[in-house]
Amino acid sequence: MYKNWLILFGIICSNFMVEGQRNSSSYFVNLNNSAAPYSHPYKNLNASDNTFPEAIPLARSLNSSSYGYDEYEDELDFEFREKDYEVYEYLRRVSMIFGLASMANGSNVNEACSRHMRHIQHGILRKEPWAMKVLDASATKPSGFVFGQNFWLGSREACGAVKNPVAITLSKNYQRIMHFALITERAPFDVDYRVVYLRHHSPWQVEIKMMSEEIIHVGLCLPTTCTSREIEELSTAYLERGLFVESDIYDIRPQVVYVKDLKLSKSFFEKRTFKMMSAFLTFTGVMLLAAAFLRGKPVSETSREKNTMAANANEDDITTPNMTIANNEDAQPLPDVRDFVKCFDVLDNYDKMFTLKKCVTREIPVINGLRSVCAMWIVLFHVMWYMYFTVNNKAFLISYGERIFLQYVSSAPILVDAFFTISGFLQTYNFMRNTKQMETIRNNSFIQNVKQFFKLLFHRYLRLGPLYLVMMGTVDLFYAYIADVSVYHISERFDEKCTQFWWRNLLFIQNLYSHNDMCLNWTWSLACEMQYFVLATILLFTYTKNPRLVKGFTMAIFAGTIAWSYSIGLDSKFQLSFDSVFATGTEIYMSSFVRILPYVVGAATAWYLLERNSQIELSETKEKCMWNLAILVFFTCIYSTIKRDMSVLSAVSLFIFGRFFFSLSICWMIVGSATGRGIWWSRILEAKVFQHINRVSYGIYLINPFVIAFFFSLTNASTHADPLMLCVLTSGFVVIVYLASVVFSLAFEMPYCNWSSLMPKGGLKQKRL
Repeated sequence: MYKNWLILFGIICSNFMVEGQRNSSSYFVNLNNSAAPYSHPYKNLNASDNTFPEAIPLARSLNSSSYGYDEYEDELDFEFREKDYEVYEYLRRVSMIFGLASMANGSNVNEACSRHMRHIQHGILRKEPWAMKVLDASATKPSGFVFGQNFWLGSREACGAVKNPVAITLSKNYQRIMHFALITERAPFDVDYRVVYLRHHSPWQVEIKMMSEEIIHVGLCLPTTCTSREIEELSTAYLERGLFVESDIYDIRPQVVYVKDLKLSKSFFEKRTFKMMSAFLTFTGVMLLAAAFLRGKPVSETSREKNTMAANANEDDITTPNMTIANNEDAQPLPDVRDFVKCFDVLDNYDKMFTLKKCVTREIPVINGLRSVCAMWIVLFHVMWYMYFTVNNKAFLISYGERIFLQYVSSAPILVDAFFTISGFLQTYNFMRNTKQMETIRNNSFIQNVKQFFKLLFHRYLRLGPLYLVMMGTVDLFYAYIADVSVYHISERFDEKCTQFWWRNLLFIQNLYSHNDMCLNWTWSLACEMQYFVLATILLFTYTKNPRLVKGFTMAIFAGTIAWSYSIGLDSKFQLSFDSVFATGTEIYMSSFVRILPYVVGAATAWYLLERNSQIELSETKEKCMWNLAILVFFTCIYSTIKRDMSVLSAVSLFIFGRFFFSLSICWMIVGSATGRGIWWSRILEAKVFQHINRVSYGIYLINPFVIAFFFSLTNASTHADPLMLCVLTSGFVVIVYLASVVFSLAFEMPYCNWSSLMPKGGLKQKRL
């Protein structure tokens, strides 16, 4: 009897020990040794009586035989299968790295990769520090999927800490509950951070229809021995087997697009653009050094005078970038090689860039302020636009843009019309006020005027082209670089588009094609400017011989662009929402004929001002009213889209007439400044400091999207759009873009502008009777 009681007592104790061993399993150990019993995270999952009704089907699916052990799990030893079955099932359904490790074997990956993947799996179940770092560095689904969180990136830095100890010093004077091996322990094999890109088809995410919103980025810390091709095939098999629990919950139905190992490909250095940019940068560098060397040499008085003349001519070109025609009476001596080298003198160009001079009678100082403010203002919008591909709450970013406190940023694209208005005004004003030049053109033959037209076009191209071509090459190389090394899926592959469609940009006709196929899509307005310059120059040449014909043609353009805008807007069902503006970018937003309205208004204003001999008679009261009305109209147009949900007809009408009245407000500011009038806020725009900013405004325009994309694309964590942080970001980028523009302008814009000034424009010889 005593022996039987002993046997019974031994059985009871052994059961308690087994149960205690289960509850103190290494996976569920209570590190804090709290007095409260540790809550088993999967206890309710299996106890259906204690779960909510909604959780019962999920619990049953986890324990069903369809998700049990299969042919991929034969190598697991029996001890883990018995103890940690629930943990195993949970991990391979929520953790992609664990799920891939559970499926890897010699039939679908190489032998070394299979062995290392199994090592990761066993290490996680044993809670080895290096394996826990691998698990922690690899992605699981974060919150926010419904509103655009598609960046399940894990931690690239944590993956690096798996193979290299973290450089951190901790005092031993304080007690810590952490495992110190987390800092020092390395993986027994090399690991790399990879990103798997999945295309989802979930109806449970807000779809804005802008760029690649449906691409999920999954960051994984994987053995180096596994190739990207093997990871892609393994991921496809894992997802096809339906093991990923988030796919069931959110109906994600993911498909593997590709896998990126974040390493620069060897083909990068074989690109033709890389060789051309290397040659161009070498040439520019040699010229800069040569100019610095010549600066120490004494120069003759004649050379000094020629350099001064070139500097003054270039100063005029920068502040008023519309060509005027030189007469044969003003012939300049031909420059020598030394003069061309001196164009690259950094100190001279720096002085010209930062020198502030007193405004003379023929200048319109408010133009400097308008260009400078609008250029910086557009940078604010571009920060929001070119960070979009990294934002993890895209729906909220768009909603912020529609709110009143950020309306001034989201409506910034209308400021492009300010540049069109100023260009149209200056093109006409500079041409028509030169009566001697107009008389020469009137007396010239058709062939002479054609030759002169192409000379003007060449000089304009020489001023705009160098920095533009440098940016094309830089952006081509940069996007090829980030396509390999950035954690983000790059939807706008400018490297591919520039390689294929570079000739469109070279001819300034890129806006005539689909906006989805544009190289440097932000340069559409530069293409419009060049096209308007060509058209306006032809019309102005014609005006000297037949003014009535040109007036009638201009009125036809004015009426035609309004009629065409209505037609295309109604046909495409245009609305003021961001997705509609993006979708109709080719037909409306970037269309030369749609966007010519402000240019025509500016040109007509210049003609009217010159017809009245730059004199407009207004009383002081009326003058102040006009200035205040102009600024009121300006900001009314900026905030006119605070309500974007309106009918198609209303949206098209607001788009057309809003830009028309906006251009009129800009025209009054120019006219008021040209006639010597002003008000307190116009005096701010006429401040001398804007002379300098205006000189780098072209650089700001070209460089700012590149700078913004550069910083965001090289981050390792997605961006969370927050109104307060947006203010900080935009302010910081304004400063960074300005500094970058100064450097690029000194190196690439001003030297070649100096060349343009040195080259003889060719005299316009009068027709001999």
